[in-house]
Amino acid sequence: MTAVTDLLIVGGGINGAGIARDAVGRGLSVVLCEQGDLAGYTSSASTKLIHGGLRYLEYYEFRLVREALFERERLLNSAPHIIWPLRFILPHEKGIRPAWFVRLGLFLYDHLAPRKKLPGTEGIKLTRHPAGQALKPGFDTAFVYSDCWVEDSRMVALNALDAFEKGADIRVRTKLVSARRDGKIWVATLQNTETGESQDVRAKVIVNAGGPFVADVLNSKLGLNTTKNVRLVKGSHIVVPKLFDTQEAFILQNTDKRIVFAIPYQEKFTLIGTTDIPVESVPDKKVEISPDEVQYLCNIVNHFFKKQVTPAEVVWSYSGVRPLFDDGSSNASAVTRDYVFDMDAPEGQAPVLSIFGGKITTFRKLSEHALEELKAYFPDMKPSWTENAKMPGGDIIDADFDKFLVTVRQRWSFLPEQVAHRLSRAYGTRILELLGQAKSMADLGEDFGAGLTAAEVDYLMRHEWARTAEDILWRRSKLGLHVPAGAAAKIDAYIAKQKTASIAAQ
Repeated sequence: MTAVTDLLIVGGGINGAGIARDAVGRGLSVVLCEQGDLAGYTSSASTKLIHGGLRYLEYYEFRLVREALFERERLLNSAPHIIWPLRFILPHEKGIRPAWFVRLGLFLYDHLAPRKKLPGTEGIKLTRHPAGQALKPGFDTAFVYSDCWVEDSRMVALNALDAFEKGADIRVRTKLVSARRDGKIWVATLQNTETGESQDVRAKVIVNAGGPFVADVLNSKLGLNTTKNVRLVKGSHIVVPKLFDTQEAFILQNTDKRIVFAIPYQEKFTLIGTTDIPVESVPDKKVEISPDEVQYLCNIVNHFFKKQVTPAEVVWSYSGVRPLFDDGSSNASAVTRDYVFDMDAPEGQAPVLSIFGGKITTFRKLSEHALEELKAYFPDMKPSWTENAKMPGGDIIDADFDKFLVTVRQRWSFLPEQVAHRLSRAYGTRILELLGQAKSMADLGEDFGAGLTAAEVDYLMRHEWARTAEDILWRRSKLGLHVPAGAAAKIDAYIAKQKTASIAAQ
């Protein structure tokens, strides 16, 4: 008799990985399948912020904002290596939103949930603040408030790693071909897209965390029809040579009432985004920015900053499709970012729980709520546990990253300063498993550029399911903008060599 797993989770984005982590920690058995790479689609295409969603207050999303603000503090404490505070400057422009309205929104933002680590809002005169030097004349006042930066795709990988270490079966490059009900059990056929091999998995519950593919999973893979509709919205970002020298980010109000962020990115660049473009369908391959979106983002930053940017100066862009719950709003920017669950559970038959919407800030709470929905099917399930739990590498003493970095530099003094900082940020206390007893850079093997060594590639293959240079350069390390031309080909060749050696050793 084939073993039956409790949960088959379809989708390796932040929601799928978060639910897998929470579920296995409660004693449930879990198989997670992801047709591509972890965070390979929407979850690596965010604005990379842990935030309450200031603009959602304008749409009366008070519950969502309050929950997100609570989660902001919890996540900052649980993963101080990949999350850190960031101050935002909101230049006030007359004619878009009255100053009193902005002040009211920021007052609510500061007080809807307790703040322990982040400073509150303040008003500044741009004529006297260093940030004002980057802006065009005419912007006299601004508001400054706090949120956090997050390495989004690393957050997904760490959730998957924590789930795996607690017993979950994580399968990347594995797609759900089909699933059928056999009474109270799902019989699902999974296919490894690298080898072509198929395997049936029997599960008590399917959790459909397919992101923008959530409806496709229900309709074409499971043969069901849902009463809920997904609203697909493409969000795109561009990266340009840095526009300003301040450490703060900017939040810019546009005349269409949308807001766009301009954020310091990897020391040399500025990250600008995002757009909100309704789309009808989701391509299986990479989603790309349109020329109109590029120009839209350039126009907004050019309205505010002295240093102008053209589409030709864009060094990188990325796009993702957000699977929002269709609440009937005519404006894509006004569609709720809240998450909605859809349970299909006919009497006496195996259930499927589908996740619509959600955002990276609230993934942990979404995971808790998802498992509460499934409590009736698993009455012996342990209680929630993730609220104060650390992410892998996040068990830094007092959550003090700066002190931790000092200890890293003392122990591995041979590391160049920038490399020591990046590795500490990426891996936290897990840096020990990567560097081990190394006494020099040579001990870490081949250097592919920008301090990315064979030792790090080996670690990412062994612990974080990295299979290609793209996985490593654009999701695990974010070094794609820094390595020399040809590095990706060298990394892919190295990975292929390691795979061959591994097969030969078996």
